[in-house]
Amino acid sequence: AKRIVFIGVGGGSANVAAEGANRFFRLGIPAESECDGYRQRMLVSTFGPDDVVCAISATGLPQELLDCAAIAKQYGATTICVTRPDSPLAESCDIPIIIDSPEDGDMYKPTASRMVFQAVIDVLATGVAISRPEESREMLRRIRSSLVAVQNSSRPQPVGD
Repeated sequence: AKRIVFIGVGGGSANVAAEGANRFFRLGIPAESECDGYRQRMLVSTFGPDDVVCAISATGLPQELLDCAAIAKQYGATTICVTRPDSPLAESCDIPIIIDSPEDGDMYKPTASRMVFQAVIDVLATGVAISRPEESREMLRRIRSSLVAVQNSSRPQPVGD
């Protein structure tokens, strides 16, 4: 992709979208996230055939995401979603990544879907990194190098976490 936008609305999905952008920019792919419905619409309307929109939704129901998928497809962008099976979002995207993760009724526990969606984003980023080993390695090296001065530690550190 020339550029990627991760979109989500609500707490969990918006945070997973932000982490998607965080993972992919590190690989040298222009990536951003957006959780505001108006900005999402404006942003995806600038996308084209070399761009990717990745919508994240535990329910697959938010109209903002459905509208954005339709707008992006209208201009030729590839649409990917991470969502539940048999949802309107899954049906509307070019590449649905279906996760059937039942939620626990205990409202004090972290939502299972957010954890699983995060793992899916990590797997996708790892797959992209492996498919572009030289570019990915150089980008990650640069990021790590830029952080040495502020971390003031010779111990192994995560890349930007």
